[in-house]
Amino acid sequence: MRVTLTGHAGLFVEAGDTTVLCDPWFNPAYFGSWFPFPDNSPDAAGLDPERIGSPTYLYVSHLHKDHFDPAWLAEHVDKRTTVLLPEFPFDELRDELEAIGFRRFVATTAGQRVVLDGVAVTIWTETTPSDGPLGDSALAIDDGTVRLLNQNDCRLTDMDPVVAAGPYDLHLLQFSGAIWYPMVYRLPPAEMDSVGAEKRANQMRRALRYVETVGAPHVVPFAGPAAFLDDALFGLNDLHDDPTNIFVDQPAFLRYLAEHGVGTGELMVAGSTADLAPGRFEVTHPAGEGHPDAIWADKEGYLRRYQARRRPQFEAALAACPTDGPDLVEALAAWWEPLLEGADRVCRELGEPVVLDMGEESVVIDPVARQVRRWKGESWGHLFALDPSLVRSLVARHVEDWVNELFLSCRFEAERVGPYNGTVFHFFKCLSPERMAYLEASLRPRPRVARGRLTDDEKAAEGETCVIGNYRVQRRCPHLGGDLARFGEADGRVLTCTLHGWRFDMESGRCLTADRYHLDSQPASLDPSTEG
Repeated sequence: MRVTLTGHAGLFVEAGDTTVLCDPWFNPAYFGSWFPFPDNSPDAAGLDPERIGSPTYLYVSHLHKDHFDPAWLAEHVDKRTTVLLPEFPFDELRDELEAIGFRRFVATTAGQRVVLDGVAVTIWTETTPSDGPLGDSALAIDDGTVRLLNQNDCRLTDMDPVVAAGPYDLHLLQFSGAIWYPMVYRLPPAEMDSVGAEKRANQMRRALRYVETVGAPHVVPFAGPAAFLDDALFGLNDLHDDPTNIFVDQPAFLRYLAEHGVGTGELMVAGSTADLAPGRFEVTHPAGEGHPDAIWADKEGYLRRYQARRRPQFEAALAACPTDGPDLVEALAAWWEPLLEGADRVCRELGEPVVLDMGEESVVIDPVARQVRRWKGESWGHLFALDPSLVRSLVARHVEDWVNELFLSCRFEAERVGPYNGTVFHFFKCLSPERMAYLEASLRPRPRVARGRLTDDEKAAEGETCVIGNYRVQRRCPHLGGDLARFGEADGRVLTCTLHGWRFDMESGRCLTADRYHLDSQPASLDPSTEG
């Protein structure tokens, strides 16, 4: 099997006569904020669009714009290609691909192995409102001699079936930040550094747990970080291995793996090709400025040259945003108030008002009154300071997922009162009747989002307990169901689920990250039969 990195989470896999193109991303994303790192343009990485543009199969893991690049797919990929379609709750991915011109699809079932043209593929999906734009996925490819796991940035909560489908010869996974937190928050410098350091450490711990769980003899960190080339965002790049910067790069993570006793890490960049066979993994890197030595000998200089080449693209992305149009308060009220009207659980979980601070056209979302109105200075739980031209662009295009465009752009500032409230961001992912109904249904009470101790029946539904430190706890994290036997980490009586960084006091079961979650926990010395 031959595996070529096409940049970020992109792969071109050759297994005999069968080829699979995964997540090709070449154009800037999120209002020109994100670019692939390193540069994967043909001149920089030596990639030939014609060579990778007629695959047997196309796999797009999810609709985030650093994985789904419709302009590149429309221009470069043969529409006779068959698409491997993950099992998601909505047909949005299929609809988007059909709009580009693809007509051949293999609709997979999550976790089920499918044999196609001499290779076997298995796709696992995660489908909570926290997973990508209502869905993310990971892919295994098996040619009968070797097997790879392309986890990209999918945060798999149940690793048992994934491990059971192995063993794997190659594991590719995300290790770096792909979020706006904490950089956009108005925090004192010392607090910003502290939160950034915690976030950096947690995301690498999570990746380490996946690496240890899968146990592949070759591990390639990919799917991040992005390159921030706009002058206003350039400081987000981790230029000097800053321990408070969440955008860890590949060599830093490989050092982290080595420091934790994992010697299976392999460096690949855009244009790198690996020949994979039983007991063999040979990498060839692109020549010239695309070679790793040229990239990391002077990372800042490399990024400045990259910035100069791409400046017209990120400047054009911002220039395309309208500066005038309909009144934003009226437009957002007409769009969002009908969504709030039928979303009882969403409004209850939102709790406090949410403000979009846009100067004269500032908006408050009032979940109690189910209103969207002009903000006149009333109190709020979350506040987002936004450039109105970006919002006008979203309104004009009726973008139903603002996370997958505005928030990931990092082109805003934020404040909040009290603990993190994930429903705020889920709301901005679900700006259509269908999506809002899905979010509303996801907030139905479930055992793993308990407001009191679990009953015996609920424990059975959770699938057992596990021992973390000196405590026996429910095995599934109350947040999003992560397997605490794999991702739980104890520091005294505090449990951290490294899948998303949520923390719990194991003595009381109280969630230290958000108010409404509870961990079923008791001292491990007690007889499990007495759990209550």
